[in-house]
Amino acid sequence: MDVQIGGKKEKMIVKDLQYDYLGKDIIHVDLMRVDVTEMVKVTVPIELKGAAKGAHEGGVIEVCTDHLEIECKVTDIPESVVVSVKEIGVGDTLHARDIELPVGVKLVSPPETLLVTCHVITAARTTEEIEKEMPISPEVIGEVKEAEEEPSEQKKE
Repeated sequence: MDVQIGGKKEKMIVKDLQYDYLGKDIIHVDLMRVDVTEMVKVTVPIELKGAAKGAHEGGVIEVCTDHLEIECKVTDIPESVVVSVKEIGVGDTLHARDIELPVGVKLVSPPETLLVTCHVITAARTTEEIEKEMPISPEVIGEVKEAEEEPSEQKKE
């Protein structure tokens, strides 16, 4: 943004915002003076577009992070990074390295940063259902198991 200081226009970016206790009204803004030719590191939001292929297959899209750190000229800072999720199927993931960034924008976030994943949610089961599949009895401390008794009987003979 352009800010007039002492009759001279200065280019600035918003470095920090502070809100009131309800989070509605801005009560303080930190601005940082920048040169239009310098590179700056900023955090921008990720905007997901499209319906994932995996969602039609019974999968659920899970967003793991909603922002990326990038480096670019002040005049090239994008409002957001648009990411298409149309080709994501069940079991697929999307990492920061897979994103196509605008011209002049460099990724600063680690390339292995997980952005989106698609997986199937299994139905919740009750404890009784789980026990029917794998009956497990609690272990009693001090109780000797039958398997442990047999070898000792063989040694006595």
